Amino acid sequence: MGPLLVEFPFEPVYVRSIIAVSLYVSVFAVLASTLVSLPIALLVGFNEFPGKRLLTAVINTGMGFPSVVVGLLVLFLVSNKGPLGEFELVFTREAMVLSQFVLATPPITAISLAAIDGVDGGVRDAARALGGTRLDVALVTIKEARYGIATAVLAGFGRAISEVGSVLIVGGNIAGSDGVSKTRTLTTAIQLEARQGRYETAMVLGVVLVVLVLIVNGIVVRLGEGEAKP
Repeated sequence: MGPLLVEFPFEPVYVRSIIAVSLYVSVFAVLASTLVSLPIALLVGFNEFPGKRLLTAVINTGMGFPSVVVGLLVLFLVSNKGPLGEFELVFTREAMVLSQFVLATPPITAISLAAIDGVDGGVRDAARALGGTRLDVALVTIKEARYGIATAVLAGFGRAISEVGSVLIVGGNIAGSDGVSKTRTLTTAIQLEARQGRYETAMVLGVVLVVLVLIVNGIVVRLGEGEAKP
């Protein structure tokens, strides 16, 4: 518990390290999630099979899955008694990435699937008529749905960067005695700083988080406007 109670004055190096950890965890989690989510969305969107509606419902339900439950599941996976225990990932950034990956995958998959389903069927038919392979058809569809897919990725990033419950459980909210964050993110640091009465630092971190979220939302809005243009 020692590292969790170390007090820090408001110093730029401390704030920068927290921002760096937050971006590291969120960016890598979203990249990994996108690599998994997009193929799933394409497979589900391009094929008709029994249980498709149920699978889509499960994906959509995953968007509201409680983050603390995800944190507990990931903590079990990386604990000494879990299947990933040999890798010693407890209270590490890698465990936080895994947790954020689980949280970001449902929204990225669901929104990407909606974007792919929204592509006019005539586009796919035209690609097939021109002799395109399944890969060619998929690439054409991705191009047509690019704004929606980009929105999905940004939504996943927004979910990850603003998350607190799961990263607190699997990361431990740890900062070293040198004033550099090890697993402390913007959200968990704000919670700790406010609870311990260091409101100046909490406000600075809060402003940074709000700015990041606003930037993401602004990009999503611009993409939506671009998609709406004829």
